[in-house]
Amino acid sequence: MTKSDRLAFDEALADSWRPRVGEMLVGVADGRGVRVALVCSRFNGGVTLRLLESALETLSAAGVERTDLAIAWTPGAFELPLLARAFASGSRPFDAVITLGAVIRGETGHYEIVAGECARGVQDVQLATGVPVVFGVLTTNTVEQALERSRPDDTNKGREAALTALEMISVLRQGSLAC
Repeated sequence: MTKSDRLAFDEALADSWRPRVGEMLVGVADGRGVRVALVCSRFNGGVTLRLLESALETLSAAGVERTDLAIAWTPGAFELPLLARAFASGSRPFDAVITLGAVIRGETGHYEIVAGECARGVQDVQLATGVPVVFGVLTTNTVEQALERSRPDDTNKGREAALTALEMISVLRQGSLAC
């Protein structure tokens, strides 16, 4: 999948709408004072480790303290939503949960079941708890695609998942959404 400049978000255009609305909420990637859990799949673990490394670097650079981070491991992607729910609804819920893993298409229909149910489960958890649960699970056709999306650079999807989590926390804490 390639990203086209024609599809990029135009910050200036969006900001131009500010005078036309009563409230405009925009998140920032500020990790100071937030707690983030990372739920990671051991299956295709070499890819997951690459995603996790980038996510941790991104969270640290944004100001998330080491003591405000937790990592838990599941056997596979199918189990990610259950641990995500535990972190999102525990006695001291985390501000966001990031799920990381890789589901790579094989020769059977197993891929569709695992990828689809994992995504549905992650969505169900965030809607039920109100805690952002970020889907950082790669769903690719080949190992090469998974390795490409987990390269140790700015295109790493673990980095993207971490930034998404921070932005969602920020937006939910603003304006009429703030509790």
